Amino acid sequence: MTVGKRSQRVASVKREITKAKRAVIRWLLDSDPSIRWQVMRDLTDESDEAVAAVRSRVAIEGWGARLLSLQARDGNWGGGAWVYQSWASTLETLMLLRELGLDPASEPARNAIGLVRAKSTWGPYHNDSPFFEGEVEPCINGRVLACGAYFGEASERLVDRLLREQLEDGGWNCDAPHSKRSSFNSTICVLEGLLEYEKAKGGPSTVRDARLRGQEYLLTRHLFRSLSTGKIIDRDRKDHRSRWTRFSFPTRWHYDVLWGLDYLRKAGVQSDERTDEAVDLVARRRHQNGRWPLAKPHEGKVHFDMEGGRGTASRWNTLRALRVLSWYSAQG
Repeated sequence: MTVGKRSQRVASVKREITKAKRAVIRWLLDSDPSIRWQVMRDLTDESDEAVAAVRSRVAIEGWGARLLSLQARDGNWGGGAWVYQSWASTLETLMLLRELGLDPASEPARNAIGLVRAKSTWGPYHNDSPFFEGEVEPCINGRVLACGAYFGEASERLVDRLLREQLEDGGWNCDAPHSKRSSFNSTICVLEGLLEYEKAKGGPSTVRDARLRGQEYLLTRHLFRSLSTGKIIDRDRKDHRSRWTRFSFPTRWHYDVLWGLDYLRKAGVQSDERTDEAVDLVARRRHQNGRWPLAKPHEGKVHFDMEGGRGTASRWNTLRALRVLSWYSAQG
């Protein structure tokens, strides 16, 4: 794509988000404090003081406070560190609290994390490994690292393990070493963990180098195309109900195009022609009312529903999509 045509594309996206923002900002702000503070920070450019004041509410009201209240005395949520076919486990709950933006320095957060650190383990199957040390699968360990780094409990041993498990093509796969090819699902989970670790710790160049290699794995595939055939990958090969071109929240461990782009935004990546098609896809998913819908939620036990059902307008997806489009348009 020529520079002129790409500038036109970016300008078109910028017009679209300006139009959308006018229509939906009030709707986004009329919501839980976990959404409200992020809208204020990322879309309306409020002062740091105003943003912090609303963020502080996450720990004491709404979804954040409700999740915190469900922690058991053994440090866990939902019966354990991770529970099959459940999105109510300790890992999934901490991932969600991280997405809500619970302030790690708040007293409720410190109390909850202290209990996890002191009591939660991965059970006898994993030699009772402490929660923040992780277990064996990179798709789980990447998210454990993301939670640990965010809440001040990053494990250096877990980082080292993830670096050792990186495959030659740059990504990760929970089926390795049997599989030599990386998985989008595993790779995005590890990238989130490594990025959170860098934000918290800085870390050695080996961490950044590994993350950039994994990032390149996504970019060379334009975030949703097969490298060997060039065809769009629409459905997860392990879970054919999960579609990469339709967006759900929470994402759990399921990759989709919006999650891939949102990672690039958070990582401060400069967009190029390899992201254009994915950005166009996100823009096309917007409904005429300026809001993005919730695709079919990933099946499994949850603590409670934060939004409506499949196909209903999603504040989370709308917030995430507008942030991605704003990131993209700002680079034109």
